[in-house]
Amino acid sequence: MIKKFLAVLMVSIFFCSTAFAIMINGAGATFPYPIYMKWNKVFSQQSGIKVNYQGIGSGGGQRQFIAGITDFGGSDAPMTDAQIQKAGGDVLHIPTVMGAVAVSYNLAGVSNLKLDGDAVVDIFMGKIKKWDDPSITVLNPGVSLPAKDILVVHRSDGSGTTSIFTTYLAKVSLKWASQVGKGKAVSWPAGIGGKGNFGVAGQIKANSGAIGYVELSYAIKNNLPVVSLKNKSGMFIKPSLDSTSAAASGAMQSKKLMKMVNAGDFRLNLTNAPGSGSYPIVGMTWLLVHKNMKGSSKGAALVKYIKWALSDGQKYAPELLYAPLPKSVRRKVLNVVDTIKL
Repeated sequence: MIKKFLAVLMVSIFFCSTAFAIMINGAGATFPYPIYMKWNKVFSQQSGIKVNYQGIGSGGGQRQFIAGITDFGGSDAPMTDAQIQKAGGDVLHIPTVMGAVAVSYNLAGVSNLKLDGDAVVDIFMGKIKKWDDPSITVLNPGVSLPAKDILVVHRSDGSGTTSIFTTYLAKVSLKWASQVGKGKAVSWPAGIGGKGNFGVAGQIKANSGAIGYVELSYAIKNNLPVVSLKNKSGMFIKPSLDSTSAAASGAMQSKKLMKMVNAGDFRLNLTNAPGSGSYPIVGMTWLLVHKNMKGSSKGAALVKYIKWALSDGQKYAPELLYAPLPKSVRRKVLNVVDTIKL
């Protein structure tokens, strides 16, 4: 009888502890979704703290964070000063990993396409309409390119991936900067939309002749070829873990960026970085958190999660094709995390 009572008691304790487990809620960018899913699973197993993250796009993540719906936001596009004020004025951008935005395509028999910035701009502006256009063939000698229509695929939602991609296009093209611009959402001159990185990858995969932009892991997962893109040094570079890290190293040579890092402002632009091995469309992704979490029942758990992600969690990044933060930057970020008020 006593054994039965104890067994029932233990089961009750288990279910009560499960019911009252801390749950941290976040939403936002799909760019880092694969690594966040890995982190959330491992961190939960190790700490007992549950982390729920919904990939709804950076725009949605910022809106929900500003509205106080989530405990943290996820974004590949930094919040503006006006948005930060709207969110209470105490927002920290905590970088977690870096990733490459791949220009991916679906063209039978072509597996090693080369493009430069001008060609990418003209394709996404709808000015280059056929795959055998001279602007493409001159960059791909010996490659048989078909007289096939190009179908441009872009994001339909507010997207940090779009922000990284259009920031690069605006850097390499005054025409793009003046006529289309940059940001989480732009008025696309051509093409069809897909929701999230997964939606764009799906549209490219489903349509022969399509070209679009996705975070690298989505291209790999969907067996889509990626463009070798001409970088600032004139080299054609594929997106990869190594070329992402090279871009970060090149970008951090900038005195302006290092000044921001030293000031605790991590809203860094890594696109079109110098260096022969740098892939030109690389970006950071951030967790959006409040610096003042006094009175929050989840503040300590969220800080514990962030510190774990910036330490033990970094080792899981390469297997998912994300580059860990440089150690010098990571130390600065952890110093800022230590200033969060609990």
